[in-house]
Amino acid sequence: MRKDFSYFGEFGTRGVGYNVEQLIGVIRGILHLDAPMKAALVGVGNIGRALLAYPGFSQEGFHIAAAFDKDARKIGRTVKGVLVEDIANLERRIKEEGIRLGIVAVEVAEAPEVARRMADAGVKALLSFAPCNLNMPDTVKVTCVDLGMELARLVYHL
Repeated sequence: MRKDFSYFGEFGTRGVGYNVEQLIGVIRGILHLDAPMKAALVGVGNIGRALLAYPGFSQEGFHIAAAFDKDARKIGRTVKGVLVEDIANLERRIKEEGIRLGIVAVEVAEAPEVARRMADAGVKALLSFAPCNLNMPDTVKVTCVDLGMELARLVYHL
């Protein structure tokens, strides 16, 4: 047995190998990916709509359970099966749904306030598509995706 797997228990059969499906299930449990994780999305513009349409989230066990925007033309519409709600309902809905994962897809200037509201409502991890420092407390894990910086990194490798 691989020693790194042995830290988490007994897997496989010596000399035979692993039941791959069972091993995947156990690893998903260790990583807390064994139950669907609800996410809240704020910002249903181009990036937000693309995220709602992305099939990879469900394959990895993520589900955008709520989407919010401030644009009256978007509120009340359904995008890829998710109702777009008024951002005024953000805190209440995050608490109702027990959402702990947030996705921020708003303008840079709006991102810090949106992130603060999500954290205050109970979100513990944020994925932000606004390239900015959100200044969250240590209890909230933040990952920022700066698409311009990612393209610049690719250009470096050309």
